Amino acid sequence: MMQKDIRIPMVEIFETVEGEGTRAGFPTVFVRLFGCNLRCTWCDTKYSYPPAEAERVMTIEEIVAAVGRYRSRHICLTGGEPLLYGDRSLALIEALMALEHIDDLHVETNGAIDLAPFLQGIDSPKVRYVMDYKLPDSGESERMLLGNLPLLRPQDELKFVIGSLADFAAAVALLREHPTAAQPLFSPVWETMPPRRLAELMLAEGLSRVKLNMQLHKMIWDPAQRGV
Repeated sequence: MMQKDIRIPMVEIFETVEGEGTRAGFPTVFVRLFGCNLRCTWCDTKYSYPPAEAERVMTIEEIVAAVGRYRSRHICLTGGEPLLYGDRSLALIEALMALEHIDDLHVETNGAIDLAPFLQGIDSPKVRYVMDYKLPDSGESERMLLGNLPLLRPQDELKFVIGSLADFAAAVALLREHPTAAQPLFSPVWETMPPRRLAELMLAEGLSRVKLNMQLHKMIWDPAQRGV
């Protein structure tokens, strides 16, 4: 099937500064796909999955054309869960990474989708995966695929959203039991784990390889504002 015929349910495409991770602060085009296979308790993008409806369906050709109108050299492919559509997701990644002006394409995935087909299907230094491994407070920790952890590479990121001491302990234990080449990120749920408290816990535990992951976009704009 040609790109012009492959259609994907979409939420939005917009340009802003990347809010988190190792590329935080860079102007970035966000491509948000509709649909998710998880229902995390603290999700801040509930508009990206049912019972809401996809705002539109676009062909890969249309998505690439929309991204090409922006000047940013970074793309964040996100959702929902952007790998939910299997071969269609793979085709979209291939098309986006082919844009000549793009230096970096990072895919925000949730840890419940097998990364192997995507890593085997695409071999490009431009493409990175930011895997959000769900902890107990999310309500979805049982859905995580441990087999993804050894697949992650040095250019990838392993994100943990920390909402409690139990989450912190679970993340620390997981990193010790399942070493990964990816960069670990600890993100605080501000309402239940203030950033200062998380920083203190990280220092006390001696987590010298872990990066405190603050969400810049929620500091710059209203935390509930879309399109930023």
